[in-house]
Amino acid sequence: MSRISSLKIGVPGSRVHVPRIGLGTATMSSAYGAADDDESVKVLNRAIDIGCNFLDTADMYGLGHNEKLISRVLKERRKDVFLCSKFGIMTRERLPGETGSFADLDIGTNGSPEYMRKCIEASLERLGTNYIDLYYLHDMDPNVPIEETVAAMAELVKEGKVR
Repeated sequence: MSRISSLKIGVPGSRVHVPRIGLGTATMSSAYGAADDDESVKVLNRAIDIGCNFLDTADMYGLGHNEKLISRVLKERRKDVFLCSKFGIMTRERLPGETGSFADLDIGTNGSPEYMRKCIEASLERLGTNYIDLYYLHDMDPNVPIEETVAAMAELVKEGKVR
């Protein structure tokens, strides 16, 4: 089986090679129905084996479960993964016995620097890593100027929490 072709992204001086095909992991955390963690870990490892090491998650996927799931793979293979995560969609906790998509738990957007800081710290802890390769805003917050959000995200790069 041939490996997935790659391309360079980023700005001159800090470009990285990423596969042309990434793996979105939302469905591995009950986004659209039941999920099997052990089977998901097998899929993640196989994807990396064939060169699909661009893993995309978000803090809201499975209310943090998805990042914890990915951490199981990162423990042994962090250097092999181009890790992407998102913030900005606020969610509420599930009620006892409540089922359905995590989209049902969406309570709005928040692109404030304070919320972003809270989210990155929680994501890094759940993922079991000290950096994320690509971190982005899941959805624009109409109440926060995008320049404020981007400036705060640039600080994460300076701190080494985002590459």
